[in-house]
Amino acid sequence: MPIILTANLMLRFLLELCAIASLGYWGFHTGKGTFVKIGLGIGAPLVAVLIWGTFVSPRAAVAVHGFWHLLLEFVVFGTAAAALYAAGHPSLSAAFMLAAVINRVLMYVWQQ
Repeated sequence: MPIILTANLMLRFLLELCAIASLGYWGFHTGKGTFVKIGLGIGAPLVAVLIWGTFVSPRAAVAVHGFWHLLLEFVVFGTAAAALYAAGHPSLSAAFMLAAVINRVLMYVWQQ
């Protein structure tokens, strides 16, 4: 069982990295003009990282619990899934969100 628990935490980390990457991908492919593309491509992932690091991560500066923690997770992962959808990858968006939901349910069940 410890291997499965570790694998679930590794999946969580990969989902976090994918969320950052998908927001960057969306930003660089959505904006009109070089400066807007750079701004969105760097700004959107930066905002997600700031939210995650400040409120959601295990070593968060401002620890939130319960509903607020779940809401902020949904905001970050949901925005990343919406970014993938908007960038023209609806199947990848659905797969990402499904993986994030399954991972969160398993984290709750296994009290991770």
